[in-house]
Amino acid sequence: MALVRVLSYNIRSMRDDTTALARVITACDPDLVLVQEAPRFFRWRKKLARLASASGQVILTGGGTAAGPAILCNLRVTVERTEDVLPPLTPGQHRRGFATAVVDIAGARLGVLSCHLSLQSDERYDQAGMLLDRLAGMGVEHAVAGGDLNDRPDGRTFRRLAAGLQDCWAVNPSGGEHTWTRDEPHRRIDAIFATKGVEVLGCGVPTGLPGVTAADLRAATDHLPVLATLEVPAA
Repeated sequence: MALVRVLSYNIRSMRDDTTALARVITACDPDLVLVQEAPRFFRWRKKLARLASASGQVILTGGGTAAGPAILCNLRVTVERTEDVLPPLTPGQHRRGFATAVVDIAGARLGVLSCHLSLQSDERYDQAGMLLDRLAGMGVEHAVAGGDLNDRPDGRTFRRLAAGLQDCWAVNPSGGEHTWTRDEPHRRIDAIFATKGVEVLGCGVPTGLPGVTAADLRAATDHLPVLATLEVPAA
């Protein structure tokens, strides 16, 4: 078994307090960071690289090339392959994408996907199906996906994902539940999912961790992060 810490975080294009953002990521000590709303435009790679460096991570894939989703990782992670996927664009809607990778962590082979789903209900539901198909086509037994779903647990998109995957917070809640808004959190629209066979040791908005302060969480971005601790069977 490999112990893997996965953080999912909508960073709002780093338009807020990036020092606080880096402190939160660092304090969570993740192996993988599933980013949404990474910088996409002018010098986006340099901006994302600065955040990765400040939080003890490196860029694995994504960012502007995936229309916002990205994956960061620490040096425990060995990368097998990466791919940025752009689903069909619906006229009048924002471009959406998936940042994906297959990695090895302490002998465990793991598919990884970061997503930011549509605000439009039908498009969002279709993207959930594409996400499930993408995980199934990665050629790995175990996978984790996370991101900003723009949907609540009782919504049909969220339920579609939870029917095929483990909703990590529902399996073993640890920490806070609601991820939006940062000032008055009242909705869980960000989540981490894992395939069957991955053991969820805990998942939720990190609270009480050394170095994670309420002030930093409010200053870093408009969403709260989700941290999952997982045990992944070794190959």
